[in-house]
Amino acid sequence: MHAETNGGPLDGLVIAVAGAAGPAGRAALLRLAGAGATVVAADADPTRLAEAVEAARQAHGAKVIGDTVDLLDLGATRAWADKTEKEFGRVDGLVHLVGGWRGAPSFAETDLKDWDLLEKLLVRTVQHTSLAFHDALLRGGGTGRYALVSQAGAHKPQAGNAAYNAGKAAAEAWTLAMADSFRKLGGEDGPQAAAAILVIKALVHDAMRAERPNAKFAGFTDVQDLADEIAGLWERPAQEVNGQRLWLTPEP
Repeated sequence: MHAETNGGPLDGLVIAVAGAAGPAGRAALLRLAGAGATVVAADADPTRLAEAVEAARQAHGAKVIGDTVDLLDLGATRAWADKTEKEFGRVDGLVHLVGGWRGAPSFAETDLKDWDLLEKLLVRTVQHTSLAFHDALLRGGGTGRYALVSQAGAHKPQAGNAAYNAGKAAAEAWTLAMADSFRKLGGEDGPQAAAAILVIKALVHDAMRAERPNAKFAGFTDVQDLADEIAGLWERPAQEVNGQRLWLTPEP
C-alpha cells in the first residue's frame, strides 16, 4: 500500500500521530489528512482511537488508519514504526501528543506517585517514539519531522507543578538530543530531518468552552491552531525547523 494523493500541501506524506484519541490528536488527524497526508493514528485506548479515526475518515475518506499501540513498550513502538514504513513505503513524521497532568497544592506536598505516572506519559513515550522512528524519518529525504508539544512551565517551573514541569523539561531535552543527531548525521548538507518543539501554556477546545462559557482561557492555544502549527512544520526546510522551540504562547 502506498500513501494516497489528493493534491494538498502534504500530498503523499505519511505522518504518524501518537496520542491521537484526545482533542489535540483529533484536530491533528483532521488537519493533516485534510492537507493530503496519509495519517497513521495510535493510542492506547482502542475505543477512543476508533472514534477519532472514524471522525477523520468521515471528513477525509480512508486516509486515516488506526493502530492500538502501547507506547510504553519499546518493542511494540518499534514494531509500529516498522509496520508503518513497510506498509506505506515511507514515514515522514511522528507527532507526539501523548499527555497527562498531575499537580500538588504545594511543592512540599508533591506526591512522587505523580512523577511515576508522568515520567511514563511525558518522557518514556517520547523516548520510545523517537528511538523507533529516528531512522525512518531520516530516510524521508528531507521530509522527516518529529514534533513534540511542550508547556511553558518547563522553562519557568511552578511549585505545585514540579513533577509535570520536570517531565516536560526532560522530554524537551530528549527531543533536542534527537535534533542534534539529525544535525550531525546531515553533515555539510545540513539535517535531512527535523525534531522541533511546540511550546504552549495550555490547550483549549470547543467542549471546554461549552462547559465553561464564562471562562477566558487567556493564553491558551486552541487545538485547531496547534494542528495548523504542526502541519506548518512541513512547509519549512528541515534546516530551519530542526532543534527549534516554536512558542505559541509568550516566553516566560
